[in-house]
Amino acid sequence: MAPKVSEVSDTAQADREKRLVAASSVAAAVLLTTLKIVVGFKTGSIGILSEAAHSGLDLVAAAVTLWAVRASARPADHDHPYGHGKIENFSALFETGLLLATCVWIAYEAIKRLLFEDVHVEATVWAFAIMFISIVVDISRSRALSRAAKKHRSQALEADALHFSTDVWSSSVVIVGLLAVVASEAFHIPWLARADAVAALGVAGIAVLISLRLGRKSVDDLLDAVPPDLLSQVAAAAHVEGVREVSQVRVRRSGPDVFADVTLEVDRGLSLEAAHELAERAEEAVRSAVPGSDVVVHTHPAGDDALPTTG
Repeated sequence: MAPKVSEVSDTAQADREKRLVAASSVAAAVLLTTLKIVVGFKTGSIGILSEAAHSGLDLVAAAVTLWAVRASARPADHDHPYGHGKIENFSALFETGLLLATCVWIAYEAIKRLLFEDVHVEATVWAFAIMFISIVVDISRSRALSRAAKKHRSQALEADALHFSTDVWSSSVVIVGLLAVVASEAFHIPWLARADAVAALGVAGIAVLISLRLGRKSVDDLLDAVPPDLLSQVAAAAHVEGVREVSQVRVRRSGPDVFADVTLEVDRGLSLEAAHELAERAEEAVRSAVPGSDVVVHTHPAGDDALPTTG
């Protein structure tokens, strides 16, 4: 069945919205990375420098996400009959690898300062300002990404939204470290000055947790794992009047798209035309239950061990 004009228009609009929110994330990452590098080197704060590295990673991840949502929008072709949606899943897995690599560097630098180096950190107004700006920007873009991800069922945007929402917590950890440095100077408690490095370890710990979550989800998506409730939702929708049993349901995701393969058992005496009509009604019901899904329904005479008849 050829897509309707309205469906093609909606798809084009969705692609434009996804690209726009991904591009805005790239712009925000450029701004934050630049500001954090400048302030981090000026103050000598490993916490802020670790956040600069984290933001640099965000920039790469955001750029990859922008590329992924553009590339995944390409239509299916001879070599990719299910489309190019898996590109979004690969981008999320790539982002996981970048996160883990950054965590290793942050942890190494923090431990080195805790145990082997004595570096003076300036907890200036600019240091606090950049971290507060970072929190505001991260809250704004994570919400925008999350809204777009839910609206368009984009796993690449969902991964970015999760990533940047946790950046808020890592930035908060750095602020706590800077406050400890201020307290160290005010109350002459030398060991508090090392709280900045401890804060950097906190950033690394948060990033590791996010990496593991993103990595697990990306691998599940690439291996075509689907939530059990999605299978039951498809089966329930396909069980329209006239269907004796939904004997098999197979579902796979490819980026924002869902592909469903359903086998129905129908009365043996049903004519070919009636079976075809029943299959079409089941397909329409599944599309209504799972918007944007690509559905193929087979009909199989109940009690017959022959191969299913395609509806």
